[in-house]
Amino acid sequence: MATSPPGPRGEPLFGSSRKYAENPFRFLAACERAYGDVVEFELGTLPTYMLSNPEDIQTVLLDPDTYPKPEFQSDALGDLLGEGLLLSEGDTWQRQRELTSPAFAMSRLGSFTDRIVDHADAMLSGWSEGTRIDVEQEMTAVTLDVIADLMLGVELDANRIETVRESLDPLGAQFEPDPLSFATPEWVPMPGDREYQQALATLEGVVDDIIATRRESTSEGDMDMLSILLRAQNRGEQSDQQLRDEVVTMLLAGHDTTALTLTYTWHLLAQHPRVRERVHEELATVIGDDRPTMDDVEELEYVEWVIDEAMRLYPPVYTLFREAAEPVELSGYAVPEGAALMLPQWAVHRSPRWWDDPDSFDPERWRTDRVAERPRFAYFPFGGGPRHCIGKHLAKLEAQLILARTASQFELASRRSGRLEFRPSLTMHPKGGMPMTVHER
Repeated sequence: MATSPPGPRGEPLFGSSRKYAENPFRFLAACERAYGDVVEFELGTLPTYMLSNPEDIQTVLLDPDTYPKPEFQSDALGDLLGEGLLLSEGDTWQRQRELTSPAFAMSRLGSFTDRIVDHADAMLSGWSEGTRIDVEQEMTAVTLDVIADLMLGVELDANRIETVRESLDPLGAQFEPDPLSFATPEWVPMPGDREYQQALATLEGVVDDIIATRRESTSEGDMDMLSILLRAQNRGEQSDQQLRDEVVTMLLAGHDTTALTLTYTWHLLAQHPRVRERVHEELATVIGDDRPTMDDVEELEYVEWVIDEAMRLYPPVYTLFREAAEPVELSGYAVPEGAALMLPQWAVHRSPRWWDDPDSFDPERWRTDRVAERPRFAYFPFGGGPRHCIGKHLAKLEAQLILARTASQFELASRRSGRLEFRPSLTMHPKGGMPMTVHER
């Protein structure tokens, strides 16, 4: 008979939420190393089961009917993302996924390379020897540019980009772990609610303008995501609210993880000059002084390894949540119906059970022979199964092109001192940004 899994002893009312909120990364790693495959604890009063065995993670991600997205997550995010692709379930998700998939088709990605490089060049035009930048802000701005162009079909001016960027902090702060929020009903006012609502109203104003602009300019042959949705709305298949939810989801989720992947990649390259030099050597061999093309991207093997390794060490999405829709058994342990399931990329990506010398930055671990030695779901920065990130291939292409174009002209030196710390929200941000100095090559 299946037994209950082990786990840390929590406090009355708060469970383990205080320790989790204090430092979720340390908490997740400690639980994985102390208790193994399945760990039981409470976040506030919510029974939570953390899974760190890749076989269990695969089971959960490949079966979204038995393991849907949890209700508590939809409640928390509902004001922001509504019924967009990230949160919707069942028939709504299936319809929206099928409808928007052509915008992300592999056959369409090849046409994106020049436009992504153009956006990278626009960013780099403001850089010169000795320029001091916050590379997180720079990567946020350029990836917002790219997603607005390729998926929404609009060009956001510098003021609009800055408006969206400034909204991200109060929006993200609402989802930082807080023991009070785990133990408090949704309707109880909390600190930061006013700032969140103001930021949300500002963002919705930008989204309304984007939709209005695209209504006037879209044509039948346009295949960006927003044009597809607008045509569906004209056929009576898309409400104003659904349209808004998808645009907000794309604008936020469509840029954030790529921006953070690049941010952490630049940090790692600054800390590892031998890896950085090998990147430069590959770029010189494959691209030289030319603009990178899709054919070039397919040859940039080491660059891809570097990006994959950055996402392993610093996964922008550091944990996923699902819910058990029925009683299940995972790794021999009983998990009750309604329990929250936590799938922590941070802990699994750094587990010595699946990775040699897991805390080291080693792009060589992405060689084909070494990948074959590991369980499939020891690495899952984009989730997996039917609900894997729809923009995965675009995000990888975008990161490789921006890295290639930038590293061909510049090196970035870190201006940070001390240990890298993180601000946990929906995604994992570096505390204090990522200050760096630009050096021309």
